[in-house]
Parts: sequence; C-alpha cells; structure tokens
Amino acid sequence: MPFEPNHQLSTGRPKGSGNKNLSKIREAYQNLIEDNLTQIQKDIDSIEPHQRLKFIIDLSAFVLPKMKQVASTVINEPNQELTESEVLTIKKALDLKY
Repeated sequence: MPFEPNHQLSTGRPKGSGNKNLSKIREAYQNLIEDNLTQIQKDIDSIEPHQRLKFIIDLSAFVLPKMKQVASTVINEPNQELTESEVLTIKKALDLKY
C-alpha cells in the first residue's frame, strides 16, 4: 500500500495526554521527600553554611521558575547624555516591570 500524503503515524498515546509512568514516579518522589523532611532538615543543618547555601541555590532550580534575561536598548539622540532624572525614571520603570 503506497504512503498516503497527510498520513500521521501513531505515537502510542493521544497528543496532550500525560505520561502515566512519569506521574507515578513524581508522586513516589514527592512522598519520599515528604516522609523524610525531618531528616533532610537535620542533614542540611549539619553542613557548613557555605555548603548549605550552595545546596539551597541548587535545589531552587528545581522549584522556582527560571527568569529570562531581558535586553533593553535606549535610543537617544547622538551625543546626547541622559540626565540623572531620566536615568532614575527609566530605572524606576524597569524595577516596576521586572
């Protein structure tokens, strides 16, 4: 039978449906963490402060969403310096937005 144009191959499960095995693994991992919170806290308390901070920062990557880098360009007249108040206004606007 010849290949039909627009024929889509089956991937095994409908598009958008969750992976059951992955869901089971995540649930088991969550239970493992929840059941061992006291021991994890004791372990964290027993390490040096700089190691503790590094551990918390590394762990944050799995919990907090990553922030995207933002590039901005200020277009002004050639050879025109921004005044201090203009810089402060731009800074305040960026702080409010980000």
